[in-house]
Amino acid sequence: MSDDLSARAAEIAAFLAAHGLADAARAPLTGDASARRYERLTRPDGRSLILVDTPVPAEDLVPFIAIGAVLDRVGLSVPVIHAADCALGLAVQDDFGNETFLRLLVEGAQAEPLYALATDALIALHRSWPEGEGERLGLPLYDADRFIEQTLLFADIYCPAALGRPLSAQDRSDFATAWRVVLEPVCAGPRSLLLRDYHVENLMRLPRPGVRAAGLIDFQGAGLGPTAYDLASLLEDARRDVPADLADAMTARYLAAFPALDPAEFRRALAVLAAARHTRIIAIFVRLALAQGRRAYLSHLPRVWRLLENHLAKPELAPVAAWFARRLPPGTRADFVVPETT
Repeated sequence: MSDDLSARAAEIAAFLAAHGLADAARAPLTGDASARRYERLTRPDGRSLILVDTPVPAEDLVPFIAIGAVLDRVGLSVPVIHAADCALGLAVQDDFGNETFLRLLVEGAQAEPLYALATDALIALHRSWPEGEGERLGLPLYDADRFIEQTLLFADIYCPAALGRPLSAQDRSDFATAWRVVLEPVCAGPRSLLLRDYHVENLMRLPRPGVRAAGLIDFQGAGLGPTAYDLASLLEDARRDVPADLADAMTARYLAAFPALDPAEFRRALAVLAAARHTRIIAIFVRLALAQGRRAYLSHLPRVWRLLENHLAKPELAPVAAWFARRLPPGTRADFVVPETT
């Protein structure tokens, strides 16, 4: 074990001992695409908790605790933090178990009740998020500029890999301009907390009543932004096909809860924000493959491209579709094979 790893192991052991968990059995859990690491702690009395170990506490642990406190206050289920040392990037939180919505679906659970619960949790959030709370917490604003910055990952990562050369400065500028045209009207609409990675892998089924049956576990990167974004994230999952009739039913369910919303405008916002999200995700999956050798993510590219191209065919995405038609011809999209790296 390296000196750094030994030092970290000693810090964790001391942290656990200081909070009465020295005798807990420890088992690593599968993480996500971030640098965070998780362990399940099982105490002698059988109670289990989760240890969070992160090298970037200011970016994830600190906001996770702050945002979680507000989510709990408005009636949603988040892990209770039992101990934390933000300077060290360590925390102990509730163990919500293993029943992610994704796992339940894979094991044969009916999809409609789970997606309805997830949609209802979003409805509850958008009804109850306190005005001004995001500003008080210093959360980032997801406006047109920020979404454009995220879509530019596609121009800077995917396009050079697919075309064999970087985009010209003019092509990159035209890409940003096309996105600005479609994003600015969308970002002028209703805002609330934007969870960003709201999908079935980040939702846990809990034995609790109402919307508290949906456990939220990944919201440290949240910000303030258009209310349609998280519904797009849920219903256009990069890792799992969601039947169109189910997505339509959940969109209608959401709209029924907010009769003041213009349904056509909301659906246009869904399309634009979903397309921006898919564009960014394609770039991220390719970056993970090229920079880290994590090629398993590439198996999802055909799905994400299919979702993206479905939206590019809509009038509200016409400026972006025109850019794609000019700069990414057939052979550079879903059927492009990301090269192996050494």
